[in-house]
Amino acid sequence: MIKFLFESLRRAGNGRDRSLRFLLPTVLLLCACTQQKGKQPDLTNAHWQPQDSGISASFRGISAVDENIAWVSGTNGSCLRTVDGGLSWQAATVAGADSLDFRDVHAVDENRAYLMSAGPGKRSRIYKTIDGGQNWQLQFLNTIPEGFLDGIAFWDEKSGLAYGDPLEGHLFILKTTDGGTTWHRIANQNIPRVIAGEYSFAASGTGIVVLGKNAWISTGGAAARVFRSTDRGETWTAVSTPFVNGESAGIFSLAFRDAQNGIAIGGDYRKPDAGESNLARTMDGGQTWTLVKSHSVAYRSCVQYIPGTLALVAVGPSGSDISVDDGLTWTKLDTIGYHTLSFAPGMKVGWAAGADGRIAKFDLR
Repeated sequence: MIKFLFESLRRAGNGRDRSLRFLLPTVLLLCACTQQKGKQPDLTNAHWQPQDSGISASFRGISAVDENIAWVSGTNGSCLRTVDGGLSWQAATVAGADSLDFRDVHAVDENRAYLMSAGPGKRSRIYKTIDGGQNWQLQFLNTIPEGFLDGIAFWDEKSGLAYGDPLEGHLFILKTTDGGTTWHRIANQNIPRVIAGEYSFAASGTGIVVLGKNAWISTGGAAARVFRSTDRGETWTAVSTPFVNGESAGIFSLAFRDAQNGIAIGGDYRKPDAGESNLARTMDGGQTWTLVKSHSVAYRSCVQYIPGTLALVAVGPSGSDISVDDGLTWTKLDTIGYHTLSFAPGMKVGWAAGADGRIAKFDLR
């Protein structure tokens, strides 16, 4: 069918059948649908393959690099690394930081990674290693007593953002363009004011996403909103969402497959089995959000696209779910709980991590 339409358009372009030019939109639509369908992996046998971390920490940060390399972080100053696909996990701990809660990690490769701890005041920090975690350099130490970091995200090995709960009525946002050697704070005048009682959740390291020139940050509490930047974090706007909100409720995780299409997930962490107004989609870069109303997804702390596809995986304390149609419909994947999830860029390989030292690899076999 498509071959016939292209031949007809070729004749039209040569002036022999101009009446067929109206077929161009149809051809493009059919091609787009065919390409989208071709992007879908076979998820029939998708499951989690448990791995042994060797420790009992609660993991909230994870970063997959490729099919062999991934980093994970959590309570009691824990940070682990695998370079063999998860067959073994080695400690990559920060000396003297065993009381910190490392809620996010971003890995560049097997040697270079950024590690972020969450907590009030000086417990919020950013470290970097360039030797596989043997040594760590303290890059940022929060000295504001009310400060509390929530997550980090990087466009590349040198440029990234960190963000935290509001200070002086505005989200606390940091930016680096030199690999973390320096972090400068984005001026409050470039960030919309928060609503009283609005804040973010340091639940999975995925409340912030960067892609292209864009960046997005999610909130909850008194308001569940999405803060959006189109100039690599220099200036921000904020949009309301129809999400559930409250002291322990809001948007916990964001994921985007391109600059326009994304998904938000969350709920109320004190009601882990509830799933009302906790899943929404955007098709305009985060300017508007529409609830996915017909689903059975409970509270989830993390959602991620399987790279290069329309498929999504979401995890939370009561289990995990999978979608093959851009988040419109969902199927239960497992009942074992995880806090966070990461797929390797451009690959269908990923890991999830959670409480009690739990780590599992996403397996399609």
